[in-house]
Amino acid sequence: MAQIEAIASANVYEPRCAERTLLHQVVAEELDGFLSAALERGHPLPRFVEATFRDFLACGVAKHGFVRVHCDQCGRDRIVAFSCKRRGVCGSCGGRRMAETAAHLVDRVLPQAPMRQWVLSLPFPLRYRLAYDRTLATPLLAAFLRAVFASLRRRARERYGVRRAKCGSVTFLQRFGGALNLNVHFHCLLIDGVYEVLPASCGLRFLELPPPDAHEVLRVLTDTVSRLASALKRSGYRSDSDSDGEDPLSRENPVLAALYAAAVQGRVAMGAEVGERTTRIGNAALAVDSISAQSSCNAVLGGFSLHAGVAIAATDRAGLERLCRYMARPALASERIERLADGRILYRMRHRWRDGTSAVVFEPREFLARLAAQVPPPRAHQVRYHGLLAPCASWRRYVVPAPAASERAGESGECSHEKSRVPRAQRIAWSDLLRRVFAVDALVCDRCGSRMRVVVAARSPAAVAAFVGCIGGSGRSPPAPP
Repeated sequence: MAQIEAIASANVYEPRCAERTLLHQVVAEELDGFLSAALERGHPLPRFVEATFRDFLACGVAKHGFVRVHCDQCGRDRIVAFSCKRRGVCGSCGGRRMAETAAHLVDRVLPQAPMRQWVLSLPFPLRYRLAYDRTLATPLLAAFLRAVFASLRRRARERYGVRRAKCGSVTFLQRFGGALNLNVHFHCLLIDGVYEVLPASCGLRFLELPPPDAHEVLRVLTDTVSRLASALKRSGYRSDSDSDGEDPLSRENPVLAALYAAAVQGRVAMGAEVGERTTRIGNAALAVDSISAQSSCNAVLGGFSLHAGVAIAATDRAGLERLCRYMARPALASERIERLADGRILYRMRHRWRDGTSAVVFEPREFLARLAAQVPPPRAHQVRYHGLLAPCASWRRYVVPAPAASERAGESGECSHEKSRVPRAQRIAWSDLLRRVFAVDALVCDRCGSRMRVVVAARSPAAVAAFVGCIGGSGRSPPAPP
């Protein structure tokens, strides 16, 4: 569902996403020209990229479908338009997905145990390849997690003398950097310790481990690089090119390959300044010393970097949800977009770079090119589970929190075999999700405060037109500029 905007004087909700103030205008103005420019270069953009932009323009527009809710106390009606549910461009749907994923992880997946975030950044050639090759991400992520799990088990063996230790993780595959550059990297949320398997199948016992020091992080990264090299060799990957001198994407879709390559390197992909570096804005006097800025949980080796300095205590569930939201956040933050007087788009970064850069400036079509690079290919999972938290793990049901007793989970260091479990809901109700994301309850009447009920969901164009005609509205999309 799209974001709700309460209208006090009318019983028709005029939907409006937060991005519609500027992002929707830019996409509506430049999309046709952007697609035509790509076609003039000899090849159209993939269908999933164009469909993402088209659906974004229809997101939150009543003529494309809505739910009608009714208040039995005062007779108030409200319509809530459907959302596009696309990834990469729509910040409203990205925020909804972020909140839903974080709530699901905290309420139903992550045990009440200390958690630590491990972030693995990759060299430029691997970022480019992983942007379109979803099959390569699986062996690379598995190799990295095996290295981290091996470190946890080794430290548990040295500290507690355990032999059978289980680990668990949730991984987010992020595609973006702070300047809307294409930066595919892994954000892994790991249980900061191990679960010991007790003898005679008596259950599991959690053993907490101290934070890793700089030497241990470097050891994990060295092991990761070695394992990744073996995984890449088994996958037939070559960092330079394949046998005929081109990568597969360049043969299948050279336009998308050019967009990806430019977004990875932070260069212009379209227009008169193709190949030039993206315009940056900042103050060199505010540059940060890269050496002093590094923490003790950082390591860099051969283009790879590993960070493990963020940890959450077992009792800090609110902090854990904030961290999950950060890891699952969308690529674009609409509140940081501005249009300059000359028509260019300025995007302010969340954190200042080490050289003092605080914002980047794009031509409108170049801005769409960066957004197109952030759209993940279809059927590419962006959240993955491993170890104890994997869907088919034999011990998973004894570790994840119970639906009605998430506060009591983890009070004891030992988990028993509870064969009877209360069935848990698979999805959060859409009204609860809207309240959690946008702090607006779609099922509370803004006139009398009573609870509203869903009357009908209109999906077909005929049903939408008939209802909108009865209430005297147009239900059309906001007019696009010429």
